[in-house]
Amino acid sequence: MAGTVTATVVQGVAQVSIDNPGKFNAMSRAMWRKLKSVFTDIQDHAEVRCVVVRGRGGHFCAGGDITEYPDFRFDSAQLRDFHDNDVWGGLAAILGCDVPVLACIEGNCMGAGVEIASCCDMRIASECARFGAPIARLGFPMAPREAALVVRVMGELTAREMLLAAVILDAPEMRLRGCLNQVTTAAGLEAAVAARVECISGLAPKATRLNKQVFRALALVDIESLAPDLIVNAYQYANSDEHREGIAAFLEKRPPRFG
Repeated sequence: MAGTVTATVVQGVAQVSIDNPGKFNAMSRAMWRKLKSVFTDIQDHAEVRCVVVRGRGGHFCAGGDITEYPDFRFDSAQLRDFHDNDVWGGLAAILGCDVPVLACIEGNCMGAGVEIASCCDMRIASECARFGAPIARLGFPMAPREAALVVRVMGELTAREMLLAAVILDAPEMRLRGCLNQVTTAAGLEAAVAARVECISGLAPKATRLNKQVFRALALVDIESLAPDLIVNAYQYANSDEHREGIAAFLEKRPPRFG
């Protein structure tokens, strides 16, 4: 079964599910595009008052689907298209949603998962959840807009640890750092999310949408003001030896050998 992103709307609540069986819900290119279309559709549903984003099978999202990477990552033009259109297209659609978006996080929340969670207005996690972005082990950096998003939401200290030292943090530590709104037991996660959804759904919907628009305008000031040269030159590493080595090592299930 190929990975997918689906949404159901029941009584004004949209449930968005990330599902890639056997890969801890890693995001494929098709899934990024589907994420965009799902949130574009949600934005057009006036009756939706809250969105919950979750992963299937006990994990939120373990990053990108690395098995696809050799098909496009070693060409700078294709790599830029992937990040600027597929990935940022999906993330921007979440950011562009005018109703509150709540992340329900359990298990692995890595790389792309951290980025998706950073787009959500509130984050509730199981105490067993794990967070990180150890992509330096794969020989590549985080794309500029994505890094700006994570720094703004998760904090610079946390982003630097994740990206420069490949640190993996548990949910209680992320809560202490202000990255999570609430941490629960594994058994209590669904009840905590349901309680927050009930609270949000009872508030004035037009006022909530206006608040979201203001928050979005303030947030995008930092991300969209990135130096143009940084964006243009961000993907020149595509054909580098360490990029190829990092991805090859992952696929071959061995430690990378960086010169």
